[in-house]
Amino acid sequence: MKEIKSEAQLTFFEATSIIVGHGVGAGILSVPFLASRNNWKDLLWIIAVAYLINLVMHYMIAELSYNNQGAQFIKCFEKELFVGKFKTVATWGAFVLLGISVILNVSGFIVGAAAVFHAWFGLPNWVGMILYYVLAASVVLFGMKLVGICEKISVGSMIAVIGVLFVATLLSEISPLPAKFIATSNLVALYSMISFSLSAVMSVPQVVKGLGGDVKKIRGAIAAGTGINTALILLITFMTLLGAGSGISQDGALVDLSRHLGGWVSVIGYIFSLLAVSTSFWANTLNLRDIVSEQTGWNVKLSWLVSSLPCLLIALVGVSSFVGFTRLASVVQVLTGVGIIISYNRSRKREKNSAICGVWGTLPFQIIVVLSTLFATVGALAKVM
Repeated sequence: MKEIKSEAQLTFFEATSIIVGHGVGAGILSVPFLASRNNWKDLLWIIAVAYLINLVMHYMIAELSYNNQGAQFIKCFEKELFVGKFKTVATWGAFVLLGISVILNVSGFIVGAAAVFHAWFGLPNWVGMILYYVLAASVVLFGMKLVGICEKISVGSMIAVIGVLFVATLLSEISPLPAKFIATSNLVALYSMISFSLSAVMSVPQVVKGLGGDVKKIRGAIAAGTGINTALILLITFMTLLGAGSGISQDGALVDLSRHLGGWVSVIGYIFSLLAVSTSFWANTLNLRDIVSEQTGWNVKLSWLVSSLPCLLIALVGVSSFVGFTRLASVVQVLTGVGIIISYNRSRKREKNSAICGVWGTLPFQIIVVLSTLFATVGALAKVM
């Protein structure tokens, strides 16, 4: 087992919570909107396939980072993927592309949080965005350990909230589940969003570093985090479909459900929505902070500011809806997966062993992951009928 240095040591639950927190935000809250445009039975097989493929992909990413001393993607690309006289240009191109993707993604979280503040307190959207940014970004300013602690508390709180909401939904007026096939493009879009929702690819290096390269704990944290996210997708989607019925909008699932249930239940739903987008905000901006710091050599405070402030500015411009932001960001992040797998292939050959993946990291599984990535990219661009 390699010894990997990190700014802080994470407990197993903190590492698991970072995986959960990365995926449980905008993507999960956007799945019910797309699920409402498909037959509910299709959701079951789509999520099973997406879970298995994403789990294998996350193991590959963990091993790639492990083989490179816990490095983030851009450094891994620089060492494993890019060669020749265009290496520097390609590295900085990937840095810019990935940075834009994360910034767009985090902008979606800010838009989603502002929608909650507007529905709950009646705050103007721009006020809600600034207020949320100040509160959420402050956590990342203090580093990995505080992020891990806050993620752990938030994940536990979200599980409790979901339990309360699930009971409240069953006790309310129930709407029929969607049972109509509308269009193949809707299926593809749903697969893409679920893949995106289960993706915590940029947080995997944080887990590798935070757990000090402990292979057994790394595998366990990734499996547990992805499994919790899968269960949350199913619960949130079915709750929203049963509770809100055809009234699902693009503002985020639990905002719709809270509007339908009203009263004290709506407050619970709003709290969950804020926790969900916050965990993803923390994970994504922490990851981008490290990428910026690795690539530029800037200190972590400046890297934090560069990684978070543009997200607020883009959200304030208001160029897209909550679901629209997440679908746009998923295009770039899913495409990045192809480069990751190629890098992993070269890293595995160089190391001549597989500390994390074993047989699941062999060429046939690499091909399956790449094909799934390309398919999900098409889905992110598919028109929803």
